[in-house]
Amino acid sequence: MGCNKWKAGFNFGHLKAQSKLSVFFAMIIIFTYLFYCFTGYCDSLPLTVYDQQTFINKILQKEGLEYSPHQLSDAHKNSSPGSFVRELPGVDSVDTLLQGNDNELRPDNNISTANNFGTKTFPQAIIIGVKKGGTRALLEFLRIHPDVRAVGSEPHFFDRFYDKGLEWYRNLMPRTLESQITMEKTPSYFVTKEAPRRLFALSHHTKLIVVVRDPVTRAVSDYTQTLSKQPGLPSFQSLTFRNSTTGLIDTSWSAVRIGIYAKHLENWLRYFPLSKFLFVSGERLVTDPAGEMGRVQDFLGLKRLVTDKHFYFNQTKGFPCLKKPEGSSRPRCLGKSKGRPHPEISPEVLLRLREFYRPFNMKFYQMTGHDFGWD
Repeated sequence: MGCNKWKAGFNFGHLKAQSKLSVFFAMIIIFTYLFYCFTGYCDSLPLTVYDQQTFINKILQKEGLEYSPHQLSDAHKNSSPGSFVRELPGVDSVDTLLQGNDNELRPDNNISTANNFGTKTFPQAIIIGVKKGGTRALLEFLRIHPDVRAVGSEPHFFDRFYDKGLEWYRNLMPRTLESQITMEKTPSYFVTKEAPRRLFALSHHTKLIVVVRDPVTRAVSDYTQTLSKQPGLPSFQSLTFRNSTTGLIDTSWSAVRIGIYAKHLENWLRYFPLSKFLFVSGERLVTDPAGEMGRVQDFLGLKRLVTDKHFYFNQTKGFPCLKKPEGSSRPRCLGKSKGRPHPEISPEVLLRLREFYRPFNMKFYQMTGHDFGWD
């Protein structure tokens, strides 16, 4: 009997000691974690999968390679964290891509502050067009403004991914404070028949920005971009004309069709009044970026904080770049894909194309109340 009491007491004491030991070790782990976080160690931990995708996407945009969130997600499915970018078309080497970009683009220690405050809202303003008009430059210039938060990649919600639903779209947006504007840009919205109706169903008050450029120059630039990806592409002339003898323009070719601005604007004006639009000159965005940015900031109800002090003209690229931001080692220019040399095209072909666009340009001038001087 005495033995049993002694044995029971020993077991109880053993369990009690074990419990205290567990609590002791748990407290050590918690205090160690807090110590390292307070000393900044947590900031150097590896990026989460989401942060890696955001980081890589920033680099891709900087290099002129644009991918939708859908494409990035697909590329990541079968890849390990940090290597999913190898699955993307047009990217040959991750090491080459990351070289020189790590310090400039990696989120800093204050990134959590930006991510933890504010709410995700649908965009109050969208750059809806046009392709090869200067939309990427405009977005990058706008992102300097502290009251603008914008999605870096093109969401393509109102043309390609509408079936994913509004919550999917809202989750793509950055967190913004009440004083900030949420923005996105997808140039193909302007030429997508269903886009204005779909956007109108979401909001009647969205501000719409259209960057337009001489449609002939825009078509050649569009062709040049496609040619860089498909070297075996037929000549510009053969794609422009349905019949080279009659000189009939092939409006089914997207490079030509996009430049019929008046036709696309008519579709948008069925849903939104002209007061909701701002038409930005792609040419003036190059020759006078500060002046054009002044108009954009006024339209968005922003203070004119982006001024001529932010720009310098890059003679090599042939377009303006942003001056070196504070804390950065170099200026910010658009990626290598911007400013490609155009192929040589017969002046006669360009003249016929210009004659084709003339009546559409005149109508567009009347509709917008602005002469862009393309003729």
